[in-house]
Amino acid sequence: MKNLYGETDPRDIPIYSISDAAKYLRIPVGTIRSWTVSVSNGSNFSKPQPLILTQDIKPKLLSFTNLVEIHVLRAIRKHHQMQRDKVRIALDYIHEKFQVLHPLASDKFSTNGVDLFIERYASLLNVSEDWRIDLKSSFNTHFQRIEFDKNGFAIKLFPFTASQEENNPRIVVIDPRIAFGRLVIAETGIPTIVLAQRLKAGESIQDLAYDYKCDRLKIEEAIRCELPAA
Repeated sequence: MKNLYGETDPRDIPIYSISDAAKYLRIPVGTIRSWTVSVSNGSNFSKPQPLILTQDIKPKLLSFTNLVEIHVLRAIRKHHQMQRDKVRIALDYIHEKFQVLHPLASDKFSTNGVDLFIERYASLLNVSEDWRIDLKSSFNTHFQRIEFDKNGFAIKLFPFTASQEENNPRIVVIDPRIAFGRLVIAETGIPTIVLAQRLKAGESIQDLAYDYKCDRLKIEEAIRCELPAA
């Protein structure tokens, strides 16, 4: 995979703006910015580390791996009030255990790390057992949207395309090896942005479905993914 991109793994290339990530993952821009940018605590000390480590470039751009990490963190935000400082402590604990730069994008976290993270995070909050079970279920639902390569690192992400998480079809995918990592209809490689642009130019859903020999409902869902989350 690296041969096509020189010595750089395409998963590590920063190509997504925060707005791109917000649209693809259906998470508010402000939330993603707060997770990826160091936030001053008002003291004279150095700013605390963000929850998700990104390359230090301006403007801020995110990699595919960062998108996966944001998707996984969404499991906490979606159903539980996130305690940012305590999440940072729990993530540091996981990093120390696994010695992986981006543990949230590793199958080590999906298999063994979830329980360790919840144990550490929940102990800081003093929450109930039901809360822990619910959070684990949310993590598992999110990891079902990720595919890993033979080395255990995320290679495909199927973002949620509807408000409900359970039984959410895997219609679109982000794969850094296809369409330069842009959102496409799964198993077709058809970029969602191209479909949205053609619809905006006046072509009908039926025309697009015919041209691409693709199910009309998939075309509609793909175009919807290019619209603002609201």
